[in-house]
Amino acid sequence: MLEAYAERYRRDLVDAVIPFWLRHALDHEHGGYFTCLDRDGTVYDPRKYMWLQGRAVWMFARLYRELAPRDEWLAAARLGVDFIRRYGRDAEGRIFFSLTREGQPFFFQRKPYAAVFVQMGLFEYGLATGDQACLDEAVALFWRIVAWIEQPTLLGRPVLPGQVAVSQLADRLVVGMMALELARQLDDPRYDEVLRATVAGVLRHYDPAHRVFREVVAHDGRDLTALPEGRLFSPGHTIETVWILLQMLARNPDAQAQQVAFTALAGALELGWDTQYDGLFYFMDLAGRPTLQLEATMKLWWPHAEAIYALVLAYTLTREAHWLTWLERVDRYTYTHFVDPVHGEWFGYCDRRGDLALTSKGGNYKGFFHVPRALLFSLQAIDRMRD
Repeated sequence: MLEAYAERYRRDLVDAVIPFWLRHALDHEHGGYFTCLDRDGTVYDPRKYMWLQGRAVWMFARLYRELAPRDEWLAAARLGVDFIRRYGRDAEGRIFFSLTREGQPFFFQRKPYAAVFVQMGLFEYGLATGDQACLDEAVALFWRIVAWIEQPTLLGRPVLPGQVAVSQLADRLVVGMMALELARQLDDPRYDEVLRATVAGVLRHYDPAHRVFREVVAHDGRDLTALPEGRLFSPGHTIETVWILLQMLARNPDAQAQQVAFTALAGALELGWDTQYDGLFYFMDLAGRPTLQLEATMKLWWPHAEAIYALVLAYTLTREAHWLTWLERVDRYTYTHFVDPVHGEWFGYCDRRGDLALTSKGGNYKGFFHVPRALLFSLQAIDRMRD
């Protein structure tokens, strides 16, 4: 039943998405990647955003290691690794958020996410090449990131008296993603310990009344629903949470947690789908109140990419037909609204009605990551089902 999807996703990935970034993103003069690309690949901002540098390294190296050992993919990964290792850190080993085209520091963000994707890129490149120094750097950076998340003051973020200590769903997920890759490759029980703690932390975000994951919960369990962030639901993020959770549970099985994941996938799709214009909302308030995010009703590329893979994975694990019904709906919306048949790659941003809001193919948040990852992972899940 998935053969037609597999053919579409392979063709899109190999013939359209990867070539777009190879043609337009690689900066052979100064290293690294351009990510702010207009529809035809024209660069409209030459700065290098470090989390997107790391994501692209990870993606090119993973394609080389798991799809096909093409020299141009490994060379593209090397271009990013060299740039990151040369320019990406400050004197304390923290990762900049953005650099000039030439590699001069431009902006430092007091969040861990640039470092997360640098870590993932370094580790994947080390696996692809056998570069032990890269692997060692990635391992050391992982533990620093864990510390930064646990103690935000290490990144210069003050703790203020009016704040509530909270768990951010994004923090739980990035730690889980990194630990899973490390656990698969390294014989060290600490990574499975981190994975088990991550699963428990993710489940604390589950809202059984709405069948979704809340973005923010209080560490001490207090009710945060008087605050917009305490009511915040991102359909795409819950869907991404589901497949990351399922991947973690494949290593450390837990039937109850797996059922929560499948229930949350159904809940996110049912609550997050726009019944008037189709597509997944970006953000929603679980009490039906206004969100602080002005872009809440927009339709973005990445929730739909995440949904494609999550639905493929859910069907391959359960063989339940309702996941195929949802896949058909999400796939149809995605390939009608986001995919560019002229220049390749996907557009990123549509308004609620599905009309294109921006012609850009990349920016400071969209790079060579969500689309190719979803397509690759979907192909791999379908291949496993065939075996």
